[in-house]
Amino acid sequence: MKNHVVSNLEDLKKDVMKSCIRANRNIKHINIVAVSKTINKYSIIEAIEFGQVCFGENKVQEAKKKWPEIRSTYPKLKLHMIGPLQSNKVKDALNIFDVIETIDREKLVLEILKHKKLIKKEHEFYVQVNIGEEVHKNGCAPNKAIEFINECNSQGLKITGVMGIAPLNVAPAPYFALLKHIANKLSLKNISMGMSMDFEDAIYLGSTSIRIGTKIFGERKKL
Repeated sequence: MKNHVVSNLEDLKKDVMKSCIRANRNIKHINIVAVSKTINKYSIIEAIEFGQVCFGENKVQEAKKKWPEIRSTYPKLKLHMIGPLQSNKVKDALNIFDVIETIDREKLVLEILKHKKLIKKEHEFYVQVNIGEEVHKNGCAPNKAIEFINECNSQGLKITGVMGIAPLNVAPAPYFALLKHIANKLSLKNISMGMSMDFEDAIYLGSTSIRIGTKIFGERKKL
């Protein structure tokens, strides 16, 4: 009998395929990042055994406790940092994660540059854009994003993508279109947008990476 993680992944991939057909896109160009915050290692391993490669975590400390053991068995996994990153956690984050999606301020850039050359590991870096301009969300302002990304590149931190979260309870399409516009202006290949509730619109509007938690692992227990 299939476990719920495998069934959910099968259903998700069918839905992603439908979205790709609707958008006239190749499913090979859509990266599914399984959001594994608060998820136990057994459910994560079920997803890995099914073929899931990319995972996303929100907190450095949780990832630091959970992932070294898993990655010792499955070394080809790719781990994305998708939550706010504090400057004092940068060194740990660079050791744990392959992709950091939440760069949004100069202080963070300088801290990454300080530690990056000491850590022998390839990374990718995205800038988080507060596409809804919401006061309670992280990310640089949309009208500052292009300038900020250019500054990152000029300082030696190569930015290869952008990440954004659409506001809740409104149509996400205009916000996704805005992030796509910013990426296009800078010829960035990675656009991380779309979650369990809105990934269909994100795929239609050009997302290359969707961050999916609930649709894979189910509703999370409140901590």
